Amino acid sequence: MLRENANDLLVFIAVARERSFTKAASQLRVSQSAMSHTIKAFEERLGMRLLTRTTRSVTLTDAGQALYDGMNPHFEAMEANFQKLLGLREKPAGTLRITAADFSFHTVLWPVLETFLARYPDINVEVNCDYRLVDIVADRYDAGVRYGDTVGEGMIATRIAPDMRMAVVATPDYFAVHVPPGEPDELVGHNCINMRFPTHGGIYTWEFEKEGVTKNVQVSGQLVVNGVYQTLDACRRGAGVGYLPETLVHQHIAKGDLIRVLHDWCPPFAGFHLYYPSRLQSSPAFSLLVEALRYPRRAQEADD
Repeated sequence: MLRENANDLLVFIAVARERSFTKAASQLRVSQSAMSHTIKAFEERLGMRLLTRTTRSVTLTDAGQALYDGMNPHFEAMEANFQKLLGLREKPAGTLRITAADFSFHTVLWPVLETFLARYPDINVEVNCDYRLVDIVADRYDAGVRYGDTVGEGMIATRIAPDMRMAVVATPDYFAVHVPPGEPDELVGHNCINMRFPTHGGIYTWEFEKEGVTKNVQVSGQLVVNGVYQTLDACRRGAGVGYLPETLVHQHIAKGDLIRVLHDWCPPFAGFHLYYPSRLQSSPAFSLLVEALRYPRRAQEADD
């Protein structure tokens, strides 16, 4: 019974994980029609419906959910064992999936990956740039990148960047017309460039702290974007006041293209960390990537 259903179970698990025939077919490198035929034959042999399919979505029936919950852990264990087997090869190999925002990719991940991928040609890395707070276990990522104080409980976190600061900036022309704020509360009267994050859908609140006093300001303005690079572009073109990572704007400040205000209200906070579930500690490819990204190691190499 198990032998004749093993391939059908593999196909079913792939569709159930992705909730999509298209994504599952791409993952298993088979046609959608062949996958659909396999699932149909599997359901007929079992005498029960496992999936409910529409033109837009795939959902699990009660029977399908029960089968998935019972079998998926076993398939994950087999995948983990297979990755261990690959690790016994002379060269580390495998595919690593990482979720990160575009800013952390450009400033932290890519400078390391450019050398890492050339050094380990059998290791593939897939990076999805997204501002959502992704559940890396549910979405089947190997790791994610977040600021240190936003890493969820139960995760292992490795620092991959130093502490950071935010900066409130605008062009000289903007501040020639608008009085620069001396206190965070005075931002309320300015045309500020807001950001909306997809996870919660709300406008990001600008956070400030000085001498133990915390102020969270809900600013307003004509423009709302969903990324730091869009904010920077708009800010440099005089669209208003931006609230951006210091490392992203320090060159523009040095050149005089942007003026920084409220500097003493922007204390350091925990920089980027790579976070992941403990089960990945056994992957040689992943261990190599963590070691390459680990901040103290990178700082030491820069000094050498």
